[in-house]
Amino acid sequence: MSTNLDKYRADLRDLTALGDQMFLDLYLQFREEEGQLDKEQIAQEKQVSGTFLKEYQRWYTEASAVIRQLIPDRLAEFEHLYKGDGKRKSIDITTFTIQDNQLAILKASERRFESSLLDIRQLVYADLMDSEIEAGRELLKHGFRRAAGAVAGVVLEKHLGQIAQNHKITLKKKDPTISELNDQLKAEKVFEIPIWRQIQRLGDLRNLCDHHKDKEPSNDEVEELISGVEKVTKTLF
Repeated sequence: MSTNLDKYRADLRDLTALGDQMFLDLYLQFREEEGQLDKEQIAQEKQVSGTFLKEYQRWYTEASAVIRQLIPDRLAEFEHLYKGDGKRKSIDITTFTIQDNQLAILKASERRFESSLLDIRQLVYADLMDSEIEAGRELLKHGFRRAAGAVAGVVLEKHLGQIAQNHKITLKKKDPTISELNDQLKAEKVFEIPIWRQIQRLGDLRNLCDHHKDKEPSNDEVEELISGVEKVTKTLF
């Protein structure tokens, strides 16, 4: 399902593509005036001719708004390239100063947008993990040890999966267990044996809460699980 963030990303991509077209229009105008167009450039020129004069004002307005939001420290530079020295008498290829500098600034904002999304995702993810760990502690506080351990186990499983994604590791199974995730991350050298053993211990405690119906987990064991999972989410990425 498409989200607003997907729409913003697509809009910014379209704005950058329009900037590329306008720049190509200016470049080909210059080549034409110099009598230096080859056959391929003549065909390109027919496709983009007039794009700059037709679209620049709208592009500048929208691009300014994007830069104001994402990289405000570059806004003054972007506006100066538009205004020039204030002595311009007409709008043409030799006096208009879009060139590649304004486009480069917009492309920098596109990169900033993607990194901002990453920051936002990480913050939301961290808040979600904290909330689930706190829910596990509340369950333990009220005596629901197995449920508390199960919640902590889900958090651990999710986080190990996220670590694999962060390191661009293709998982061997669609729904791997904690043990399988732990083994693969060790094999990929994401972490060393001491951490692998710690996670293995947490996985054993989770299994005690989920599967060993003949043995009730103790408060200390569930607290060890919850605290251990919390440490993993704060220290392993």
